[in-house]
Amino acid sequence: MAEIENSSEQKNFKFKELRVYSSTEWLADNKKKYRQVYDRFETTYIYAELSFYNKLFDKEVWEVDIKLKCFSIKRNNKELCRLQFKRKVSKYDNIVYVREGWGNKKEGTFWKKGTYYWEAYVNDEKVATKYFYVEDGGEEDEYGNRRYIGLKSLRLYEGQYDDVGQDDRNYYRVFSAADTQYIYAETTLANLNADESWQCELFTKFYNEARELKGQVIRLQTIKKGQEEIQITAGWGSNVKGSWRPGNYTAEVVFLDQLLAVIPFEVGEEYEEGVPPIQLPNGYSSHFMYEDENFNQSFEEVMEELNALVGLKEIKKQVKEHAQYIKFLQLRREKGFEEKEEMNVHSVFIGNPGTGKTTVASMMGKLYKKMGLLTKGHVHEVDRVDLVGEYIGQTAPKVKEAIEKARGGVLFIDEAYALARANDDTKDFGREVIEILVKEMSNGPGDLVVIAAGYPKEMKYFLDSNPGLKSRFKLYYKFDDYLPQELSEIANYACKEKEVLLTPEAKLRVDEMIVEAYRNRDRSFGNARYVFDIIEKAKVNLGLRIMMSDNPGQFSKKELGTVSLADVLLIDMDETRDIPNIPVDEKLLEDSLAELDSLIGMSNVKSQIRELVELVRYYQLSGKSVLNKFYFHTVFVGNPGTGKTTVARILTKIYKSLGILERGHMVETDRQGLVAGFVGQTALKTAEKIDEAMGGVLFIDEAYALTSHPSASGDFGNEVIQTILKRMEDMRGKFFIFAAGYPENMETFLKVNPGLSSRFDKILKFEDYAPGELTRIAEKMIEDEGLKITNKAMDHLSKYFNFLFEYRDKYFGNARIVRNTVQEAIKNQHLRLANLLKEKQRAVSNLITYDDVRNFKMDKEGFVFNKKKIGFRRPSKS
Repeated sequence: MAEIENSSEQKNFKFKELRVYSSTEWLADNKKKYRQVYDRFETTYIYAELSFYNKLFDKEVWEVDIKLKCFSIKRNNKELCRLQFKRKVSKYDNIVYVREGWGNKKEGTFWKKGTYYWEAYVNDEKVATKYFYVEDGGEEDEYGNRRYIGLKSLRLYEGQYDDVGQDDRNYYRVFSAADTQYIYAETTLANLNADESWQCELFTKFYNEARELKGQVIRLQTIKKGQEEIQITAGWGSNVKGSWRPGNYTAEVVFLDQLLAVIPFEVGEEYEEGVPPIQLPNGYSSHFMYEDENFNQSFEEVMEELNALVGLKEIKKQVKEHAQYIKFLQLRREKGFEEKEEMNVHSVFIGNPGTGKTTVASMMGKLYKKMGLLTKGHVHEVDRVDLVGEYIGQTAPKVKEAIEKARGGVLFIDEAYALARANDDTKDFGREVIEILVKEMSNGPGDLVVIAAGYPKEMKYFLDSNPGLKSRFKLYYKFDDYLPQELSEIANYACKEKEVLLTPEAKLRVDEMIVEAYRNRDRSFGNARYVFDIIEKAKVNLGLRIMMSDNPGQFSKKELGTVSLADVLLIDMDETRDIPNIPVDEKLLEDSLAELDSLIGMSNVKSQIRELVELVRYYQLSGKSVLNKFYFHTVFVGNPGTGKTTVARILTKIYKSLGILERGHMVETDRQGLVAGFVGQTALKTAEKIDEAMGGVLFIDEAYALTSHPSASGDFGNEVIQTILKRMEDMRGKFFIFAAGYPENMETFLKVNPGLSSRFDKILKFEDYAPGELTRIAEKMIEDEGLKITNKAMDHLSKYFNFLFEYRDKYFGNARIVRNTVQEAIKNQHLRLANLLKEKQRAVSNLITYDDVRNFKMDKEGFVFNKKKIGFRRPSKS
C-alpha cells in the first residue's frame, strides 16, 4: 500500500469542483451560497471551496498539500493572497472539502470593483481556476439594497432545449402537462447602473407546490455601458414531453442573494395564455405587479388628467386639497416634525353608477405612488363575489389574496355595502370580510389604500355595521349625478372614443334623450354609462344602415364615421316589445268561472270578477287595448281563511283565458322570499322573483310585512316596494301583482308609498263567512273526504260555528277553523272506530256521528287565546 500511495504516477484524488462564496451560512447537503458576483459594500471575505474525490475512501488516512491563490486582473494579475497548508484526509470522507477565504471583517474595506480569480493546487498540481466579480452599485435604495436593476417584466413561455426566438414566444399562465418540454422564464430588467459596464448574475429557480427545488439555472451576463435594458432567459425541463406533472409551481428570480420576484404558474390539461401577477418582495412586505402597468406620468401630469375629466368639480377640488395637505405633512417630517400618526388615506366613494368613481380611484393610485405613499399605484377592483366564500373557511383566503393583489396600490371595493347584512344575521361571511379589512387597515403591513364605493344610504349602513370600520375611513368623496350639459360633453368624448361623428340633428336628438333620461332618473341612473350606451347603439345602427345598402364599399371614410338623425331615432333605450294578441280561451274561461261560482259565499267578489270579465271582453271586441287602460294589479283584503289565495289562483286562470297573460301561472311568495339579508341584494332577489312570475302573476301573501318596520335601518322591505314599483311601470302588462293581507294592515301598506295605491286599480274585499256559510263549507269538506254526517252531529257543528262567529275577532280563521274542526272530527271518528274494532263491534265506517263532534263545546274558557296572565292572584271572598 505504501508504494501505491507514494507512487508518482498514481493520484489519491480526483478533482471535483472549485466554487466561490461569501456568506458563511450553512445550507442543506453541506452547501454554501455559491455566487460569482458580489457587491463591494456587502462583502467582507470571499471564500474558495475546493472539492475532490478521495480515491482511498474506506481504506486509509493520507495527507495532502493544498495551495489557494487569489489574483486581481485589474492590477495586472497581482497576487492578493497565497494560502498554503497540509490537510489530513480521513478514510471516511468520500468527498473532501477545503474552504478558505481572504478579505477584511469590515464590509467594503478590502474588495474593490474589478475581476478576480482563485487558483487551486493539490500536491503542487494546478487543478482549477474560478473567476468572480466585485461590483459597485452606488447609493442604497429605501430598502437598503444597491441600485443595479429594476424589474420591468417577468413572463413564462414553453420551448425546446435550444430556447425560442423572441418573435416566436407565446406567453402562458397555464402549461399543458402532456405537451410541455421546457418552461422558460423571461426576465426583463431596467439597467440602473448604466454609467459603466458590469457583470449581472441571475439565478432562476423552479419550485413545485411542496417547495421542492425542481431545477435551477444561473446566467452570468456582461452588461455594457449605456445599455438601458437587460433580458435574460432561463428554462428548465426535458426534451421528453411529460416531465412536468400537473400542479402548481413558482419560478423565483434571485439577484445578489436577494429575492427579486416570484411568478406562480400552473401545469394542467391545456395551455392558457396570459401573465400571472408577479409578487415583488421588498424590505418590509410584498406587492404584485401586472403586465399592463404604466405609471410613467409625473404628479403634475396625473393632476392634469384628473382636471381634464368632465364635471366632478367638487371631487377635483377635494382631491387637489388632499394632495396638497399630504405634501404639507411630508414637508413637516423633512423639517423634523414627528407627525406620530400614520397618514390615513382610506376613502369612501359615494354615488350612483357611472359617476366616475372607478376612474378617479385609478388616478388616486397614481397620485399616491408619485407622492411616495404607494410602491405601485395600481387598482385591484373587487366586489362581494370576489371576497365572500360559499363555505366556512373560504372567505379569509379570498380576502387575503385580494389584499395581496392590491398591495402597493388601491383595493377598490365596488358595492361595498353588499358585505353588510342585517344586524341580526350572524351567519353571513360578509362580516368576516369586514373584520379582516378593519384589521388590515388598522395594523397591517401597509402599502395599501382601501376605497369602498356604493350608494349613499347603503354605504351609511355599511360603515355603521362595524365599530372599527367607520374610524378607519377618513376621506369621503360624494359623486353627484352628471348634469345634462356635462352628459352632453361626455357624449362628445364617447364619439371620439368610438371614432364616430354626430350630425347636428343627431347631436340635438342625443341631447334631448339625455335631458329626458336625467329628468326621469332614479338612483340606478347610469350617468356616463347611459351616454356611452347611446353612442354605442347609434354606431351599431350606422353599421346596419351601411351594410344594408347595395354597395357598402362605395361609402367614403367620412360617411362610414358619421351618425345621422335616422341612426339615433332607431335607438330604443327602453327596449319595449309588443304585447302578444292571444285569443280568448272560451273553454278555460267557462271552467274558471264555474270553479269561482262553486265557491261558497263571497258574492261581492264574484260579482266584481264577472264585471271585470265583461269589461275586458268589451274592450277586446271594440279593438281597444285593455292593458293600456288598466294595470290589473289587485289587492286581496280579508281575514285568514276567507279564500284569498284560492280566488287568486282562479283569477289567474281567468286572466290567462282572456289572453291578457302569456303563461298564466302564479308564483306565490311572501316577505321572506323577497327580502335578502344584506343591503343591495334585496333588489336582486325581488327582481329574480318577478322574472320567475313574468307572463303570469306574483302573489305576495301578507304583503303588509314589507312595511311593518319602515323606520328600522336593518329592514329592506322598502327596497322590495321600490323594485316592484319600477318593474310594474317598466313592464306594464307583462305580469300582474296580487298583494294579500289583513284589512287594517293592508290599508297601512298602501299608504306607505303613494305609488302603490295608484298602481293597484282593483281591490277585492273578502268578508268573514256567515255561520250558515261555515256550515256549508264543513258539509262540503266532509263530502270531499268521502264521508257522511248525521243530522244530530251536523246540528251540533252548526251551533258551534254560530258560537265561534259570535265571539270572533280580527284574527278569526274562517274556513281554516272549519278545516281544523272537520279534521278533528274525522280523527275522533277514527279513534271511535278503532275502539269498536278492539271490542269486535261493527260500525258504519264512513259516517260521522254526534259522538265524534260532542267535544266541540260552546265555552269561552276553551279558547286557546285565553292565556293566563302574569301577576298575583287576588284572594277569593269567603
